[in-house]
Amino acid sequence: MLIFPLHVDNSRKIIHIDMDAFFASIEQRDNPELRGKPVIIAQDPRLSGGRGVVSTCSYEARVFGVHSAMSAIEALELCPQGIFVSGHYDKYVAVSQQVREIFGRYSELVQAASIDEAYLDVTENKIGAKSAMRVAKLIQHDIWTELHLTCSAGVSYNKFLAKIASDWEKPHGLTLIAPDAAKDFLAKLPVEKFHGVGKATVPKLHELGIFTGGDLQEANPLDLAERFGVYGWELYLKANGIHESRVISSRERKSVGKERTYSQFLHGEAAAKRELERLSERVAKSLQSHRLKGNIVVVKLRYEDFTTLTKRKSLSVKFDDAKALTEAASEIFDSIEPSEKGIRLLGVTVSGFEPTQASLEEASQEPLSNVE
Repeated sequence: MLIFPLHVDNSRKIIHIDMDAFFASIEQRDNPELRGKPVIIAQDPRLSGGRGVVSTCSYEARVFGVHSAMSAIEALELCPQGIFVSGHYDKYVAVSQQVREIFGRYSELVQAASIDEAYLDVTENKIGAKSAMRVAKLIQHDIWTELHLTCSAGVSYNKFLAKIASDWEKPHGLTLIAPDAAKDFLAKLPVEKFHGVGKATVPKLHELGIFTGGDLQEANPLDLAERFGVYGWELYLKANGIHESRVISSRERKSVGKERTYSQFLHGEAAAKRELERLSERVAKSLQSHRLKGNIVVVKLRYEDFTTLTKRKSLSVKFDDAKALTEAASEIFDSIEPSEKGIRLLGVTVSGFEPTQASLEEASQEPLSNVE
């Protein structure tokens, strides 16, 4: 049901690169005894009193159902033979910079999405290649021969499709979604496979009889917008292969945060603080991966009746470690008046950054014409 005429700009050539099990692969590369074994990047829960969250894990561990953001104790239950490695984040950041250097050989337009993934606009590239697939293959070759790591690549005409394509075949996959095949590809895709559609949104779409991209294509966009706001309209556009977000090579981060919605509401101080600790660990890892330190902590809390509170705390020193963040988040939580209502959402955010010398040097190398 196309109520509005839709214009699809399919002139761009976008690559999304996603490093395969990045942290775990680096550990396996650097320690031959770990190769072929289930490696889990997290504190060993047997030594940490059950604390810790999985950053990532090797493909050998994923066979057992282990995945990122899972608690370390749950990972141990699923995979008792798993080898827990606390992580060496300075090393991961250094390797990420090596990967970024390889990207820079091919395009000026590189946008890091995280420590282990990035978008490249290769419409115009440094080697004059007409084929984005050729550029992606060369990048995969360079990463393997120079760093002994693998990555998966997705190629299409916008970032949304390139991201879906890179997830299609892992590890070490290379997938193209061509402009003339995009709508048919998306039509068959379950909505839960759409990047950006969270677990809470899936059942709401199912309630409307929307199970695939094809269902979104046929939906009334006005109904979607009424139900989901701007997000509903964006979903409709994405299902029709439209995503106008450009690859931006330099962007100043204002904040780093993580939040989670709970299908089973949290009750009690202990449960809430355990979740705040998990969120704080994830935020700290993100801060470290982006080489940022901040001193403003914000806790967001939403009760079962959708009442939402946000409260902040400014610290005297800037930090990037999970312990300091957990303590600050807990102090903020303690300052909120207790309630018997269940908690449906918790969030932890850090801001108040000052750029590190390394990030300043990196920013100074970005072409001003590409800065938005």
